[in-house]
This record gives sequence, structure tokens and C-alpha cells, in this order.
Amino acid sequence: MRGGRARAEGPVFLRLMALAWPYRWWMALSVLLGFATVGSGIGLMSTAAWIIARAALQPSIAVLQVAIVGVRFFGIARGVFRYLERVVSHQTTFRLLSRLRVWFYTQIEPLAPARLAAYRSGDLLSRIVADTDTLENFYLRVLAPPAVAALVTGAMAIFFSAFDRRLALALVVYLALAGIGVPLLTRRLGRRAGRGLVAVRADLNAALVDGVQGLPDLVAYGQAERQAQMIRSLSASMRQQQARMARIGGLDAALGALLTGLAVLSVLALAIPLVSAGQLDGVLLAVLALATISSFEAVLPLPQAFQHLESNLEAARRLFDLVDAAPAVADPPDPLPPPARCDLVVRDLRFRYAPGDPLALDGISFTLPQGGTLAIVGASGAGKSTLVNLLLRFWDYDEGMIELGGSDLRAYRQDDVRAQFAVVRQDTHLFSGTIRDNLLLARPDASEAELIAAARQAQLHDFIAALPQGYNTWIGEQGLTLSGGERQRLAIARAVLRDAPILVLDEATANLDAVTEQAVMDAIGHAMRGRTSLMITHRLVGLEHVDEILVLHEGRVIERGRHADLLARGGAYRRMWDLQRQELFDEPA
Repeated sequence: MRGGRARAEGPVFLRLMALAWPYRWWMALSVLLGFATVGSGIGLMSTAAWIIARAALQPSIAVLQVAIVGVRFFGIARGVFRYLERVVSHQTTFRLLSRLRVWFYTQIEPLAPARLAAYRSGDLLSRIVADTDTLENFYLRVLAPPAVAALVTGAMAIFFSAFDRRLALALVVYLALAGIGVPLLTRRLGRRAGRGLVAVRADLNAALVDGVQGLPDLVAYGQAERQAQMIRSLSASMRQQQARMARIGGLDAALGALLTGLAVLSVLALAIPLVSAGQLDGVLLAVLALATISSFEAVLPLPQAFQHLESNLEAARRLFDLVDAAPAVADPPDPLPPPARCDLVVRDLRFRYAPGDPLALDGISFTLPQGGTLAIVGASGAGKSTLVNLLLRFWDYDEGMIELGGSDLRAYRQDDVRAQFAVVRQDTHLFSGTIRDNLLLARPDASEAELIAAARQAQLHDFIAALPQGYNTWIGEQGLTLSGGERQRLAIARAVLRDAPILVLDEATANLDAVTEQAVMDAIGHAMRGRTSLMITHRLVGLEHVDEILVLHEGRVIERGRHADLLARGGAYRRMWDLQRQELFDEPA
């Protein structure tokens, strides 16, 4: 089990290194500046110790002059190098985090929505934000400190060897214990806590997002306290993991101080006999002692680096687990150019979302010529929205054929397919921004005149013009400052502005009252002029002039024809029509 974990960690670490590789020269510069900072500190303490010890012998000031200048130089250099090291290391970290965020987003974008449907939004947010932020420690506290420690250890070994090799060996042993032994111990102790901290933080973020998004329902059903209790429980678990990490941090600090003291005692124990034998100047005892203490500045951060390594690897593993998922849809190796025409032909289409699931679509066939209109109606769960997902290539179908412009839909690039469609959904997402921002999402380079023309076609311009800030009015998250009808008309205006040849209306009037529904249908009527239109709805409104209507039931077409013919036939469509008419008649009561 441990071997398997080690093998798994190796590729994760190497993949992180590959992502950091473009900034290798920045990292190398930062390591050199860190080495210069620690070296300046060692030089400052050693030179100061030599001055104090030599001054006790009352020499001429000329003897101390060079050392006094050295103290000034090392004191100033230490501050300058520390500042430069912080600037360069943080610049490197911020560049690396920026690269990670962009890389992660570009990797998961092809996975949406099919592969991301199984993840909670809070968990995805935690991976994108918290897990990526965790990796800021990867360079600052994992990569750089060992490199600085190695350079300092080598330099100190050479320096102490000039006096006696035994002194160098003793120092290197203690530096190795502090820089390797203690980190291995703290990593072993912190492995479980590091993984647990990342996991519980992800669960807490997911619970918080769910709680905020579902707050009205939680309050309405009296479950707010239950959600709060779950958040308190997760917060307590996170606090326990953080406390455990803090205790491990205290242990490594204590061990570091202990090893520093033991190193000084060992160096002095070896150096004093050399002084007694006349092989070493007694003044150098203070130099060796303070140089030993100063050199531990390079290795004392290493236990913390190993402690953070586990949480960094766990955070990276969570990112890689997501991005390594194979996209549900892939572009063909040699895609066809975008279609010149937009005839849509569906033949014997079958699809299921997962092996073993029932068929969501079972043998659907229809033809929608360019400029024609087709309506697909049926109860919820009949497979209507599934058809839209297949047309937009969010999923790939199992059997049958969808042809666009005379060629298989799968022969085009996904972006080229989606460029042919403008979709108005029941749950069209409106971003927290202005009306203008949400319209420009369809076509960022649209002019003011084109925005106004699209809004007029959606019968929304007069409403926008009456607002104090017009098109610059802030609509809030999901357009909460707008009514349901205004949100739908804004979605229609966005679809009009996109100016795609095929307009898809997926339950565009669902959950609207009769008056608002009629206003939205009027806007839809304007938007459909001159376009190939596909209406998908369970509301039988505005279908009198549609070229053909398909009635779906459990993924199958059970009736098809024009509105008047289907009513006259007295089948499923007529029953749906009568039921909705009865509901509309009963509404005033």
C-alpha cells in the first residue's frame, strides 16, 4: 500500500514540477538570493563574533578595521538580499499560481457539462480556488528551501574543512538531522493531517456553497439549523486538523532548536582540543559557534516544507484527478469545415447517459430544413432536453445519426457546431453584471446599434430604456433584480444578437404566468423570423404555425404532424391540449 502511494506521489510531484518548469530561471534566481541572504547572515554573525573576541585582546584598531567594514557590509547585504529574495520568490509564486489557474480552467472546460455533472459546485470551487491557493506553498516552502539548504550546507562544509574536517563532518551531520531527519519525521506525522485538512476544507466549502445557494429553501423547510450544525461540525473537524498541524509545527521547531544547541556543543567539543594543541586560534571558537548557529537558518524551514508537501500533493492530486478525466466528446482528427447550410436531419437516434441506464432517446427521427420550424413536446423526462444536449455536442449519441448540412454532426469541430446554434433555455444563466455585459456575452464586438436592435426584437428595449442607467443597469447574480419574463426576454435578446442560423428554444416559457408567457412568445415570434427554429416545450403555446410537431413519450415519438391535425386526431397531443386549457380556465378561480 505504501509502495503504491509512493508511486502515485512521484508522478504528481513530477507533474507539478513540469508546470513550474517555465519559471525555472526565476526559481534559480530566488534560490541564489536566498543563499546570499543566509550567507550574509552567517558572515555577519561570524565577523561580529571575531571582532568581539579579538577586541577582548585589545589589539590596534587597524586590526579590526577590515572586520568592522565586513560587519557593515554583511548587515546591509543581508537586508538587501532578503528584500530581493522576497520580491523574486513571490513574483515566481504569483506567476505560477496564475499559470495553474488558467491551466486548470482550460483543462476542465472541455469536460463540461458531461464530466462535471457528478461534482458538487462547492467541490469544484474548492478545487479551483482553495486547492490552487494551497499550491502557493509548493515553491515558497517546498522547492526553494531544500535548494537553499543544500547550497548553504556545501558552503559551510568547505568553510569548516579549512579548520578541521571533523568540524565539517560534525556540522554536516547535525544539519542533515535537522534538514532531513526532522522533516521526514514531521512529514510522517503530518501526512494524515495534511490530507485530512485538504479533504475537510473541500467538504466545508461545498457545504457553505450549498447552504448559501439553497438558503431560501432551508429556511422555508426549517432545515437552516441542521445545515448550520453540519457546517459547525465540519468547521470543528477542520480546526482539529489545523491544531494537529500546529502541534507538529511546534515539535519540529523544538527539535530544530535542540539540534542547533547540540551542534554548537559538538563543534566546541571538537574545537577546544584543537585550540589547546595550538592548531586553532582561540578567537575562532566564537566564530565557529555563531557560524554554526547561523547556518541552521537554512535548514530550519525544511520540516515545514515537508509538512506542507503532503497537503500540496493532495491538493495537486485532486486537481489532476479531475483534469485527467477523458472528455465525453472529442473533436475528429480531420474535422470538416463549418457547414454552409443548416439542414438538420435526425435518423433513428438512440442515447443513454450511462451504461445500464434506460434509453433517454429511443429511435428519434425527423427532418428540419433550413428556414423551417419544428416543435418537440412532451412531459418532463420525455427526452426533450437530452436532444438539445446532443445537438450542442455536450454528449455523443450511441446509435443513429444527426446530420447538419448533409454531414454527420460528429465530423465537425465542437465549436463549429455550437456556432450554428443560439439557445434559449429555461434556466439560461445570467451573470452578475450589467445588461450590456450579459448581451455582449453572445457577441463581444457588437455595436450599440446592434444591442438595441436585438433588444427591440426581444421586446425588451423599452423596458431597458426606462431604467435610470439603461443598458448599464446592474442585474445581480442570475438576474435577480429582473422578473422571470424580463430574464427570458434578455436571454432571447442574447440569442438574437448571436445571429446563429438555428434557434433552439428549450422550455423558454416554463414557469411563467399566462400573461408573461404570451409576451415572451411574442418576442420569440420576432426572433424566429428567417431562422431555422426548434422549439422544445411541454407548454402547447404558439404552436399553431409550426411546420411539424413531434410528441415524445419516454424517449419515443408517439405522434407527429401539424397542430390542427394532431388536435383532430384526438390522441396524446389532444389530451395535453385539453388538460392545459382546463388548467388555464381554472386559474382565475
